[in-house]
Amino acid sequence: MTVAFHDYSWTPLHARRPALDRLDLRIDPGERVLLVGPSGSGKSTALHAIAGALGTTLVGEASGSVEVHGRIGMVTQNPSSSIVADRIGRDVAFGPENLGLPREEIWRRVDAALEAVGLDQGRERFTSALSGGERHRLALAGALATEPDLLLLDEPTSMLDAELAAEVRDAVLRVVGDCSLLVVEHRFELWLDHVDRVVVLEEGRPVFDGSVPSFRGAAVPEALWMPGRPAPEPAWIPEELVHPFAPAGVTARALVIDRVTRTLRGTERTRAVDGLTLELAPGTLTALVGRSGAGKSTALLALGGLLEPVSGEVDAPAELGWCPQDPELGFVARTVREELEASPAAFGRTVDVDAVLEVIGLVGRGDDHPYRLSGGEQRRLALAASCAHRPGLVLADEPTVGQDRGTWATVAGWLGASAQAGATVAVSTHDPDLPRDRDVVLHEGVVVR
Repeated sequence: MTVAFHDYSWTPLHARRPALDRLDLRIDPGERVLLVGPSGSGKSTALHAIAGALGTTLVGEASGSVEVHGRIGMVTQNPSSSIVADRIGRDVAFGPENLGLPREEIWRRVDAALEAVGLDQGRERFTSALSGGERHRLALAGALATEPDLLLLDEPTSMLDAELAAEVRDAVLRVVGDCSLLVVEHRFELWLDHVDRVVVLEEGRPVFDGSVPSFRGAAVPEALWMPGRPAPEPAWIPEELVHPFAPAGVTARALVIDRVTRTLRGTERTRAVDGLTLELAPGTLTALVGRSGAGKSTALLALGGLLEPVSGEVDAPAELGWCPQDPELGFVARTVREELEASPAAFGRTVDVDAVLEVIGLVGRGDDHPYRLSGGEQRRLALAASCAHRPGLVLADEPTVGQDRGTWATVAGWLGASAQAGATVAVSTHDPDLPRDRDVVLHEGVVVR
């Protein structure tokens, strides 16, 4: 399958500059290409252009052309947007069904795809009961089941632990065969030995296009997570932006949380957290870690008192900041500026919006709709907006996903500065580089260390 961009530009609605700027790029049949670049450089936009989403699903102005021949399978940065059914088997079957395949072939592909990505809960598991990492794998299974000529993957391993990320990568490489492959990643080291070519985008234009060996020795943007480069120092954040109004700790005692899914066809109850006892003190940053599906996100919600426990109790402050794994779930306003003003206004407080925009790298974007931002930009906005009222408790689910080295330093700096200023900070993360005071390791909903 061949993909060819010819002098292609794309400017999103109301944007001040193009996301892709006179792009010329060709991907030949069977070629495996890694597409990298700083946050907001146009990587995801290029994938959406290939998939035909620009000008239809996404509104803006285009010039030039994109030629695509063959069947495309795509995994987006937000896997929840790809879920179309209530059971994982039916969800993966959606693509093969639309190809008009025989029933036996459909379910053969479903089972093979689920096995390839390591989702072993069975066809009847509710999709709503999956963790963020499991939803990523479900979306990948759905794409693989169509046996595409070109597979587009946008941050396919960003929500996974290192071991599972390697397993998913290997599954992709086994299944993709002679098909073309285009992968977008920020933490891309695990793909380098398995692609033919690397393309680096910056401000919508290629600044490097060549082989992996030449890429390793090239002068590339400092923002890239090049192998061997240590994580940057967390950025300095003005204390007046993060100093809590009222520091507050959290105490959980023998918390048991079930994830319950109800439909017309029945109810499924899954034990997500089992016997969680934990104390979080002001002035500390705690990381909940563990494999995908271990219960980290549920535990984080429970520590904020945001879930009703089956048993046990939690003492949490009434005022907190919650940054969800899917940043769009937290957006309540039509512009970036209004988003940052929303929570302070609810508490009768003010925030220096211009200072926050400068810190999170969104200067000049205050009038944009939050949905028009890139995935990494959305995540930074979600974190800043959830903390704009300066709560005593900050909870963030996978806050460093989708960040380049520079924007990662901003996120790490914000979390660290909040803790240093006296807030109680807890995160769910697979990021080994994020500075913290301690790790709490979860396995199948139980604290094991």
